[in-house]
Amino acid sequence: MPMMRDTLPRILLVEDDPTSQAFLTAALRATPAEVDAVDTMGAALALAASQTYAAWMIDARLPDGSGAELLARLRERDARTPAIAHTAAHESDVLDALVAAGFAEALVKPMPAATLQSALRRVLGSAADEAPAAELAIVEDVPLWDDDAAALALNGNRTHVETLRELFVQELTKSVYAISTAAERGDLDSVRGDLHRLRASCGFVGAQRLAAAVQALQQDPASPARLDALEHIAHETLAHAGVVPHPAPIVEAQSAAF
Repeated sequence: MPMMRDTLPRILLVEDDPTSQAFLTAALRATPAEVDAVDTMGAALALAASQTYAAWMIDARLPDGSGAELLARLRERDARTPAIAHTAAHESDVLDALVAAGFAEALVKPMPAATLQSALRRVLGSAADEAPAAELAIVEDVPLWDDDAAALALNGNRTHVETLRELFVQELTKSVYAISTAAERGDLDSVRGDLHRLRASCGFVGAQRLAAAVQALQQDPASPARLDALEHIAHETLAHAGVVPHPAPIVEAQSAAF
């Protein structure tokens, strides 16, 4: 998820903090992109020696060196791959120094996923694809889950809420894939029908942010930006539940097995 892309850019992510690495990996994958994540300069250099990347994303401080040092080493082999730095420092002189070292952008942690994704699109030359980010901004303040609304829909039975959420999460990848492929075929009647069912399911389990994205797409089912926003928020929903979404071919194979 997103599930309509055949070839995704591969990103080298260098981040030694496990929590930050998990967040950044999920955000990059939702851009969408393939991600190889490592936690040291040495591991990054080893991967870069055997794998071509569309972009590098590098922490400014690493256990075995600095982000600027790593970029200089990478540049010895590859002078063209764009690089993004990320740092917990807020000082303008630190950020300016990273840009001066050759990074296309320097981002401050923590950051919203949309900020990271927009930066990646810019360095990959797809800044024109900012419409999905604008659509995400419309719903970014909506909570991912609304436990009270879900409990109300099920007469206050929170055990049923948890059971239904498990089923909802299991089916979500296939549901969004069906919407994506119908949109790709131009079959808007199927898109509308699938959106109607997904919105009802969102209401029962309190998937509030996803429901808002569904509603936005219902208003304009032919909008690629709103479809991308729906796919992104579905990925967020799955990630929050600890589920790694399968790519489309696996989903198709799973569906055929039932």
